[in-house]
Amino acid sequence: MRIGEMAALVGVTTRTVRHYHHIGLLPEPVRRANGYRVYSVRDAVVLARVRRLTELGLGLDEVRDALADSAGHELMEVLAELDADLARQEQAIRERRHRLARLLEGPVSADEPVSPALAELLGTGPVTGSPMAARDREHLVLLDTTGAGGELHAALAPLAGDPAVHALYERLDALEGAAVDDPRIAPLAAEMAAVVPEAVLAAIPSDGPVLTGLGEALLDDYAPAQAETVRRVMEALAARVAERRGP
Repeated sequence: MRIGEMAALVGVTTRTVRHYHHIGLLPEPVRRANGYRVYSVRDAVVLARVRRLTELGLGLDEVRDALADSAGHELMEVLAELDADLARQEQAIRERRHRLARLLEGPVSADEPVSPALAELLGTGPVTGSPMAARDREHLVLLDTTGAGGELHAALAPLAGDPAVHALYERLDALEGAAVDDPRIAPLAAEMAAVVPEAVLAAIPSDGPVLTGLGEALLDDYAPAQAETVRRVMEALAARVAERRGP
């Protein structure tokens, strides 16, 4: 057989066969006077075995070792190791899907990939359809990954189940398509800032480049009127923090 005929028989490309020759996985066959390779049935059997082993997930070095062991004992060891590795991957995937299913079901619990403090905070509030409440939740999860939210999460707990806070979220939702000079912005911002307890202000980290950049990014995440409302809330809270800390 010629290289194309053997490759077609086994179901690989001629480029693959040449690569196996290049790395020494397959021995070079005899050549005719015209330079063409001539492959035997034995060559095709070896190539078919290589294909089966690679499809099982063995690396080419492992395939080479398996082919070199004529008794087949090393092959069985390699296959056993591969089976164990696949079992570990299968278990890891099963656990990840289980955690993902929990996240899709509803509020994050202490078993999910957030800190216990944030899990407890998110678990105290009722499930709401407010887009702004959902966005705040995303922002809290983001802050949690920085490790800066521990005390803040505990301080926010009284707000999580407060019906008045959820009413404020709904009013903020209503500003999605409003202009930045909407008359509802000023009173809403004042009320939102007013409900934030002193304990939350005490838990806010010191200002710095990271927090400044984060604040700017958060504002970009809102519609114009909503961003203006949140900006005013942030300014009011910053003034209260400055007043607490003094000169």
